[in-house]
Amino acid sequence: MVVKKERKTKETNISLELNIDGSGESQIATGVGFFDHMLESFAKHAFFDLRIECRGDIHVDDHHTVEDVGIVIGQALKEAIYPVSGVERFGDSVVVMDEAAVSCAIDLSNRPFLFYGIEIDGKVGSFDVELAEEFFRALAFNSGTTIHIVLQRGKNRHHIVEAAFKAYAVAIRRALAPNPRAGIPSTKGVL
Repeated sequence: MVVKKERKTKETNISLELNIDGSGESQIATGVGFFDHMLESFAKHAFFDLRIECRGDIHVDDHHTVEDVGIVIGQALKEAIYPVSGVERFGDSVVVMDEAAVSCAIDLSNRPFLFYGIEIDGKVGSFDVELAEEFFRALAFNSGTTIHIVLQRGKNRHHIVEAAFKAYAVAIRRALAPNPRAGIPSTKGVL
């Protein structure tokens, strides 16, 4: 399913196209180099086709761009995946990058929540690593998904943040894996 979204504020102007049944192709241009790299990794490992163009007030800070892109991806995911039916619903993964290992577990619950168990600070290039949590929070609350991301071990900030994005990608791919026996995967009968 292809979903198109736009978001225009005084801080950002975003246009997005998302296909959750894609092949991992991406065209990302946010003006924040490391973030573009993370979104390309996310698309590749989720097997999502993702196109994002964002003009943001990065002369002030990268925060608005990163958070608003999370909002728009979350909104697109919500439109693409709900109502949930015929998929696994739960997905998890552990991704390692050299010394770093990060786990991610997802529930397509339509109840947003984020547990972010990565306590690092500093920068990767010009990217403040604390912005990764802002991205995932915006993504969780706008997609209606429960996401737990936990650093198991690691020292290198680049490896840790990239492992988090890749772990999320693999976990959501697994949560969306078709399961024709699942029907609506909830005892409530609705998600």
